[in-house]
Amino acid sequence: MAHADHTSYDLILRGGTIVDGTGAPRFTGDIAIRDGLIAAVGTVSGSAAREIAVHGLVVAPGWVDIHTHYDGQATWDAEMAPSSWHGVTTAIMGNCGVGFAPAAPDRHQWLIGLMEGVEDIPGTALTEGISWEWESFPEYLDALERRPRSIDIGTHVPHGAVRAYVLGDRERPGAVPTEADIAAMATIVEQGMRAGALGFSTSRTVIHKSIDGEVVPGTTATAEELVAIGRAMGRVGHGVFELASDLRPEWREFDWMGTVSRETGLPVVFAALQSIARETTLDDQIAEMERQNAAGARIIAAIALRGNGVIMGWRGTVHPFRFRPSWFAIEALPWDEQLAHLRDPAFRATLLAEPNLFPESDIVHLYRALTEGWDRLYEMDPDFDYEPQAPASIAARAAAKGVTPAEYAYDLMTADDGTGFIYHPILNYADGNLDFLEKLQARDDCVNSLSDGGAHCGTICDAASPTFMLQHWVRDRKRGGRLTLEAAVKRQSHDTARLYGLDDRGVIAPGTLADLNVIDFEHLQLEQPWLAFDLPAGGKRLLQRAQGYRYTIKSGTITFEDGRWTGATPGGVLRGPQRAALLEAAE
Repeated sequence: MAHADHTSYDLILRGGTIVDGTGAPRFTGDIAIRDGLIAAVGTVSGSAAREIAVHGLVVAPGWVDIHTHYDGQATWDAEMAPSSWHGVTTAIMGNCGVGFAPAAPDRHQWLIGLMEGVEDIPGTALTEGISWEWESFPEYLDALERRPRSIDIGTHVPHGAVRAYVLGDRERPGAVPTEADIAAMATIVEQGMRAGALGFSTSRTVIHKSIDGEVVPGTTATAEELVAIGRAMGRVGHGVFELASDLRPEWREFDWMGTVSRETGLPVVFAALQSIARETTLDDQIAEMERQNAAGARIIAAIALRGNGVIMGWRGTVHPFRFRPSWFAIEALPWDEQLAHLRDPAFRATLLAEPNLFPESDIVHLYRALTEGWDRLYEMDPDFDYEPQAPASIAARAAAKGVTPAEYAYDLMTADDGTGFIYHPILNYADGNLDFLEKLQARDDCVNSLSDGGAHCGTICDAASPTFMLQHWVRDRKRGGRLTLEAAVKRQSHDTARLYGLDDRGVIAPGTLADLNVIDFEHLQLEQPWLAFDLPAGGKRLLQRAQGYRYTIKSGTITFEDGRWTGATPGGVLRGPQRAALLEAAE
């Protein structure tokens, strides 16, 4: 531990329980901050403009969330909620191949439709909120820098935008680019990386579709196209190649992923999810990753911390009655009129007697799970456990009450002025528990990810994942094993930062950024989610706060105090790896 004799600092935190992000045992000590950097750790003498006693509180690095979708929101919003409410001080966006740069002037609405379909971000909000001050990817980064914000952001170059820019009207599912097209795409990616992008992203899953129902551009890309883009990244010498994929065996995804990583020396990160619908099991995915890594690749599995769950309610994007004729008849009405119908016993009886009318789709199995899988749909109580057991299911609670599951679900969603919620873990919950994640969280070739902060506004609320990690996996988990606090902190600060070359953050040490969370760990608690209508044009989004974050500090400035934004905006835009400059500046 460092000791210091300096007499003047900007801020000193006194007597905290320091969990420094390296995985080392916690210790009690002080932290001194000067000019946005940590100046000393240990027993700190001297004084500061402000000193805060944090005895009995955990002091950890700010969280680095590597999978978010704030690409539109970051152009108009400074607070960057909800991720900033949960101790995130650095967010990386542009994942899953969707984003807004490069953007030809005639492709703005197409890009909005792609984001709305894939990430469930209201298109009306994006249309009103985005000012389109750019065309190229470097110009997009410049535009982001003109907006103050509470956290640092970085971004990938998104495949969908690149393809649309190069192919124009030829961009359709199954479109085959020419060699010149591929070269042009590679050039755009290389320029984006040189301007400061932290990586490149693509999506190759049929679940990801535009608002018009078309699969996203990367789904049908050839291995040759993907390898060429990877080589462009290699010419720059940094970055992460990120993808979501169905990982169909015939696609041989891991072969080209291994080629890209071995040729460039760069990491390739794929979304590793347990799903009953995938043709490859999670164990198969990990085995393929291990095979490629044994041959010199660096492939990393991005894992979620809980079931990737849809939150369903009457005003959300989906609910169990979404495909019934009576709902079709009222879904366009104002909410007060909808609620009046829902409270009408005659309407209730009619709707409950109707069948689901599913559209023709290759994901009809998902529709059935959302609307008929009552044993895997769970009531969200005020003290809801995100690792729910069978007695919490709609099927079990309906049986105990002597009603049908549909009746029980209807009534709980209608309660409290129509604000009741149902939780359905679509992915990562095939076994009815999270036991399989225990061993993955101990592996260096797996990284905590997939919070989707800023996305799935009417269906998912996983931006709270860092808080869930501490509350559930470290303190409260009743089923299976837990993690140590030291391991959990390291997983979502040091490890995520280092993957993207952000060596200036993620640990508490002299010379690193003063990005910190001060946490009342014993009272850390996720609050109930709610549906807000605060995006541009009144767009909706699920939000969730937490109790227990006493202070969040970004670059030495207190940005959140007792969970509330101070209005401070010390955040900026990351341009490429952050390595030696800050470390040397503090010496």
